[in-house]
Amino acid sequence: MVSGRTDIVAFYTKWFMNRYKEGYVDVRNPFYPKLVSRIYFKDVDLIMFCTKNPIPIIPYLKEIKHKILFHVTLTPYHKEIEPNVPPKGLIINAIKEVSKTIGIDNVYVRYDPIFLSSKYNVKYHEKAFDNMCNLLSGYVKHVIVSFMDEYKNTIKNKSILKYRNFTEKDYELIGESFSKSAEKNNMTVQTCFEEKTLTEFGFINRQCLTKELAYNLTGKKYRLWQARKCKCVEMTDIGTYNSCKHHCKYCYANFDESQIEENYNKHDPNSSLLIGHVKDDDEIKVKKA
Repeated sequence: MVSGRTDIVAFYTKWFMNRYKEGYVDVRNPFYPKLVSRIYFKDVDLIMFCTKNPIPIIPYLKEIKHKILFHVTLTPYHKEIEPNVPPKGLIINAIKEVSKTIGIDNVYVRYDPIFLSSKYNVKYHEKAFDNMCNLLSGYVKHVIVSFMDEYKNTIKNKSILKYRNFTEKDYELIGESFSKSAEKNNMTVQTCFEEKTLTEFGFINRQCLTKELAYNLTGKKYRLWQARKCKCVEMTDIGTYNSCKHHCKYCYANFDESQIEENYNKHDPNSSLLIGHVKDDDEIKVKKA
């Protein structure tokens, strides 16, 4: 996965393409920093890009010979919530370009996460979601929705987010409205690993990356191709926490914002690691397919 820990596409595309051409990438274990996993791209079956800004990698997509799945997060929040995310109109155009390049079936949009406040209320989300579906009609078939969790960073930024708890009526209104907007634009809408699946309002019951989709993309089946918690296909993330410069106030991956600039300054596009370099006393283990 490229990446659930940071936005590699938005901020580190040059590094990723250098690694891709070199044939391998190193990933430092976030829990055991001296342990480094080495992943050879010859052992990779599918590359899943997760980003809020696909623009930097679009010129390079045709150079990537692996199967690609793109998840683009597109949310309707303003700069006080997402300080460094580009204007949403640019992202809409980029999604269309990605869809034309790799195919509509390989592009998913994530309206993720949803939180409610006096400013970003249910009516606001209904209008924003409908507008998004209208603009992406014919370029996207699938939309994934999630609801904001109270991560460390979220709680810290509560005075900025000003979020409130959802009511059953909120879920009902969102479920009915989102389903209607998706259906009229020939899209499916779903949640993934949420207590509220909203299937009673027309959402489909499916994981973000199912074993069936992985098989369709790669032609391969594996016994362990399922994560233990969310039931999605198990993936290896090559990112590093606390290194995303979007600075979104609800982010789970930036749990210590004080480290972001420090980590970014350690980034070398020619290093095998995203942040820093491999050290003499690091233990490198090749991760097998």
